[in-house]
Amino acid sequence: MESGTAVQTRIKRRKESSGFVDEMRKNYLLYLMALPGIAVIFIFAYLPMGGLVIAFQDFNPIKGITGSEFVGFSNFRFFVESNDTLKVIANTLFLNLLFIFCGMMVSVLIAVMFSEIAGKWFKRVTQTLVTLPNFLSWTVISMFSVSLLSYDTGMINKFLGLFGMEPISFYSEPGYWPLILVLLKIWQGAGFGSIVYLATITGINPDIYESASIDGASRWHKIRFITLPLLKPTIILMLLLAMGGIFYGDFGMIYALVGRNVSLYPTTDVIDTYVYRALMDLGDMSMAAAVGFFQSVVGFILVFSVNMIARKFSPESALF
Repeated sequence: MESGTAVQTRIKRRKESSGFVDEMRKNYLLYLMALPGIAVIFIFAYLPMGGLVIAFQDFNPIKGITGSEFVGFSNFRFFVESNDTLKVIANTLFLNLLFIFCGMMVSVLIAVMFSEIAGKWFKRVTQTLVTLPNFLSWTVISMFSVSLLSYDTGMINKFLGLFGMEPISFYSEPGYWPLILVLLKIWQGAGFGSIVYLATITGINPDIYESASIDGASRWHKIRFITLPLLKPTIILMLLLAMGGIFYGDFGMIYALVGRNVSLYPTTDVIDTYVYRALMDLGDMSMAAAVGFFQSVVGFILVFSVNMIARKFSPESALF
C-alpha cells in the first residue's frame, strides 16, 4: 500500500497536469498567437548560445566550432592582462550609469509634463517632436555634432567668438565628452523612453486625482504623492532591464561620434569599441567572443543582484 505522502503527491501532480491542460484548452488561441514570437526568440536568442563555445576555442572558420581546438580561458587573457582594461571598464560603467539615471529622470519628467498638458493638439505635436530624434541614426546625429562642435566652423565656437571667448577644441579635449555624450543620448532617446512611463500614468485611476482635488491637493501635490509613487514599480522594472546591459557600451553611438579619435579615448573608449578595434586589428573572433561572454555574465550577475534588492524593498517591482 502507498503511504499518505505518496498519495498526496500523486493527487497534486494530477491537479497540476489537469490545470495545465485546462489552461491550454481555454486559451489555446492566445498561445497560438504567441507562438511566432516564441519561435523568433528561440531561434535568435537561445540557439546562438551554442556559439559561446567559441570563447573557449582557438576558433578557425574553416574547421568550424566542432573542429577548432579547445584552449580554455586563454582567450580572456588579452582583455584581462591589457593595460587598458581598467580604463575601458571604468568608462563603460561611468557612461552607462550616466545614460541610465539621467535618461530615466528626463524620461519620467517628460512623461509627467505630457500628462499635465490639457490641450490635445499641442500634446500630440510636442510628443511627435520629442520622440522624433529616436528615429535618427547616430551617423546622422554625428554629422549634426560636427556642425556644432567643429573648432573652426562649429556653431558653439562661433557663438563663443561673439563674446570674445576662445574657441574650444572639442575633438581633442576628452574632458568634455561625457557631458556631450549624455546630452546627445538624452536628446535622442529620452522622449521615446517616456512612452512607457506615460502609459503607466494614463493607467492610473482618475478617481484618485479627483479625490485629491476634493481634499484640496494642488497639482504639484498630486504629482508628488500620487503620480511618482505609482510610477515607482515601472521605474524599478526599467532600471532592472537597463542594468543587464550596463557592461555593454553603446557602440553605434560612440563609434559614430568619436570613431578612432585617439585623443578622446581616455573618457570615451568603452569595452565594445576596444574589442572592435582588437577584432579589426587582430582578426581574432575568439577574443571578441570571450569579452562578449564576460559582459553577459557580469550583466546577469548585476540583474540578479539588483532584482534581489528590489524584491526586498519593493516586492511588486521585482522581475522574479
